Amino acid sequence: MLPACRWLPFVRDSGRYDAGVTESDLSPAKKPWLPPRWFIRFFWSAHRGVFRRSGGRVGLSRPRGNRYGMLRLTTVGRRTGQQRSVILGYFEDGENLVSLAMNGWGEPEPAWWLNLQAHPDVTVDLVDGPRPVRGHAATDGERSRLWARWREIDKNLDGYAARRSSETAVVVLVPRPGTSEASRGT
Repeated sequence: MLPACRWLPFVRDSGRYDAGVTESDLSPAKKPWLPPRWFIRFFWSAHRGVFRRSGGRVGLSRPRGNRYGMLRLTTVGRRTGQQRSVILGYFEDGENLVSLAMNGWGEPEPAWWLNLQAHPDVTVDLVDGPRPVRGHAATDGERSRLWARWREIDKNLDGYAARRSSETAVVVLVPRPGTSEASRGT
């Protein structure tokens, strides 16, 4: 994760955006504040750049307590067949990794999610090394349970999700069958 940007009042040490929004402010008429779309896209680009320039030493983190971690997901493009990488927030659910297909809470679906649906066998880079995984969308009870866990991490989750016209997929990344312990980094 990038170091905290103390000069930006809306970025916390955890890397999540905050404008002092409290739960009482989440009436149907009030949505939680997000920075402008251009800033979100700039921050994504800067985060990937720091990761690349540091040779992967900076930019990833483990989830701790009620803070999500950062992983690098590499998919295969559904149209080009080329590798595409993106840095995502995640938490651990046993040996599974859980993320949200939310595209910065904007429309449309993120490209990495569309790529993962077309080619579910992907690789994630974690602080302790790469891990081959297979991704899928959580359904029914699993989705409800994992969404509730995300809500513990991000109190504004439901307000952010309300900005989107479609339901936000909860993405589960499961270690691929036959993957050795050494290649999973454990």
